[in-house]
Amino acid sequence: MSIKFKPVTHCIFDMDGLLLDTEGLYHQLTQEIIDRYHKNPRKFYTIEIQAQMMGIPIREEGKRIAEIFDLPFTPDEYVEMVRKEIPELMKNCQKCKGAESLIKHLHSHKIPICVATASGRESFAAKSTNHKEFFKLFNHILLGGTDDEVKHGKPAPDIFLIAAKRFNDNVKPENCLVFEDAPNGLKAAIAAGMQCVMIPDPNISDKHKNGATLVLNSLDDFKPEDFGLPARN
Repeated sequence: MSIKFKPVTHCIFDMDGLLLDTEGLYHQLTQEIIDRYHKNPRKFYTIEIQAQMMGIPIREEGKRIAEIFDLPFTPDEYVEMVRKEIPELMKNCQKCKGAESLIKHLHSHKIPICVATASGRESFAAKSTNHKEFFKLFNHILLGGTDDEVKHGKPAPDIFLIAAKRFNDNVKPENCLVFEDAPNGLKAAIAAGMQCVMIPDPNISDKHKNGATLVLNSLDDFKPEDFGLPARN
């Protein structure tokens, strides 16, 4: 087996845009909210602005969007607007390319895996409606949006350090491999002292990928043996 990177023993996965194809739906919803206030001239939620928002807590997202687009709502009001739309918007979201096959492979080889997402309980319930068996494959799921132990959202390292701690086997950060699609998630992984495989939106600029251990087009392209994990058949 040829190991190209520092070997790892545990894997931590972001959810939105990595396991579940939700980022496009979030983009659609955010643009609709902006349009309620800026119809003429219309202001656009560009990919560069979206890249800044991906992976951060929803209250912080609301605060930044209100500032960028000069919108008259508070962070809490933004949270409420999004909360009302999430159940219907997300109920039919699909898994991202390669997600199921990789997770089943790691699970079958008893590799400790978990989810670490900024989503809260209500949002996760909506998104996972049609994927309950899939999420049972993970050792645990950390919902940063409603977890009291997560004091600071991405790009702070809290969520990944807490996710590692909850494996309950004293794994060190350097033995964990994070999978992320978001620039803020990448920064959080680096701050946590973990390697990071990034599956970014193809439209985001290269500057948002700086520091990634490996950048891939999809989870299908990931070779576990590169990190000392069991190879796929």
